[in-house]
Amino acid sequence: METGFMLKQLEAALATLNHCIRRCPDSQWQEAQGDAPFSQVVFHALFYCDVHLDTSMETFKAQAFHASQTAFFGDYEELEDRLPVRLYARADCLAYLEHCLAKARRVLPALNPADLAAKPAVQPRLETRAELLVYTTRHLQHHAAQLGLRLQLLGLGELPWFGSGWKVIVD
Repeated sequence: METGFMLKQLEAALATLNHCIRRCPDSQWQEAQGDAPFSQVVFHALFYCDVHLDTSMETFKAQAFHASQTAFFGDYEELEDRLPVRLYARADCLAYLEHCLAKARRVLPALNPADLAAKPAVQPRLETRAELLVYTTRHLQHHAAQLGLRLQLLGLGELPWFGSGWKVIVD
């Protein structure tokens, strides 16, 4: 199975999230809207994108980006069975998004049919790594849409459509 189309859709989901991050007013960045603060939703979406692009929790935590950002990742509270309490700076989230985008561009083209058919160690309830990649894209898009609706309710207009691949829309 070729992974180019999967990468393009993952890039589009990341582009949608990037648009939300950049459009969120400073006054709303750490505000909850009936659920988690904007920054926590962004971090959560990126965190699981990062996890799902990896092959194990050990290699996930051992990444150079994580080693250089220990304060950002803290105690990996996102992996615990409790509500997160940490808040995240926009600049750190944008750097994390760039990390996830670069990782996707590195990992997906290197996957072969056996890799895609293998059971994913980081999400064993799913059948294959290919399914995990679709799941990850849907998860990113779900949270980007959630954040986009928050922005729309603030009067900032609807999200633009990011159909395929990475792009930045400035408005």
